[in-house]
Amino acid sequence: MKKATDAIHHAAAEGYTTSAANYVRGRPGYPPEIAGWLRDGLGLHEGRTVVDLGAGTGKFTHDLIESGATVIAVEPVAEMLETLSAGNPRALALTGTATSIPLPDASVDAVVCAQSFHWFATAEALAEIQRVLKPGGKLGLVWNMRDARVDWVAKLDAIVNRVEGDTPRYYTGAWRNVFPYPGFGPLDEQHFSHGHTGAPEDVIVTRVRSTSFIAALPADERAKIDGEVYALIAAEPSLNGKDVVTVPYETAAFFTVKE
Repeated sequence: MKKATDAIHHAAAEGYTTSAANYVRGRPGYPPEIAGWLRDGLGLHEGRTVVDLGAGTGKFTHDLIESGATVIAVEPVAEMLETLSAGNPRALALTGTATSIPLPDASVDAVVCAQSFHWFATAEALAEIQRVLKPGGKLGLVWNMRDARVDWVAKLDAIVNRVEGDTPRYYTGAWRNVFPYPGFGPLDEQHFSHGHTGAPEDVIVTRVRSTSFIAALPADERAKIDGEVYALIAAEPSLNGKDVVTVPYETAAFFTVKE
């Protein structure tokens, strides 16, 4: 029988199967401004239904629940979905993919892809998202990115990006190539700055380990990446010897309306 993970990129299928715990521990949350964006941009409130598509471990699911809307989380990786369900019991968790959403036609008010759309930025996925959206429904796209305008962050990104292979990434901008798409209006774009504060082991080392294509590497290659990250921390005065550090992030939030 074909598994849901058969339809997703190999880096996601291999990496996220083993890195759910690191994802929870190492990934940042979202800035306070996202609550207003969900309310005013996507129109989420009590009585609305939203799909968290490619929901992972539920990092964004909690924000959606807080909007008051009914939340349906769709995720193909069983290990991620299990973690999501445990942490967000108020969400309905379903196995599915962006090209096979297990919901009826015109059944939801919004679909949100947080940290996920780059994995499935295709016409086929957009057609499936249109199918489940009601007329006038909205597609939201959200990403957290480290702020590489900070010198040490740029160095960290260089360590990570060197081993990305053919993995789709937000920063390349390739996901934009599917827009404009018939039946969706123009993309509205907003950006919010925030920080991820915690122990360097969590917010830097574990965050890197949670990256799909790094989690999928052989053990010796993962150890080499660890060594480079630890060396960077030791060489950076703002990080070395600190119990608590803040990694600067920028959140990019987009939405488009089904016409």
